[in-house]
Amino acid sequence: MTGDPRSVADCLFCRIVRGEIPSKKVHEDEDVLAFHDVRPLAPVHFLIVPKEHVATLYDAGMAQHRALGKMLALAGELARKEGASDGFRTIINTGRAAHQEVYHVHMHVIGGPESLGPMISKRK
Repeated sequence: MTGDPRSVADCLFCRIVRGEIPSKKVHEDEDVLAFHDVRPLAPVHFLIVPKEHVATLYDAGMAQHRALGKMLALAGELARKEGASDGFRTIINTGRAAHQEVYHVHMHVIGGPESLGPMISKRK
């Protein structure tokens, strides 16, 4: 991709929100869009993104509280609807060290019928 991936014009998720790139939608309203991950890590794996471009949680503020709160509030309902009836995990990677790949705030919702295993390995 050319350009700055942190900019609205070049942002992959902004392009999905605008309908320029197709997605398999789970939910959409005026504030957020939820869609299936193209490289799922579990039987249930979708993303919830605010429609407004915010690059990272470092950049988020009280102006985004409605969309960010809605992301958390919808996670359980949507996870259950998609088949994660015995638990799910939410992950928001922020910045380089956390391996954020797309610089538009997004929450992974991951689950399924099997155990997801431990959250992360402990460092020795």
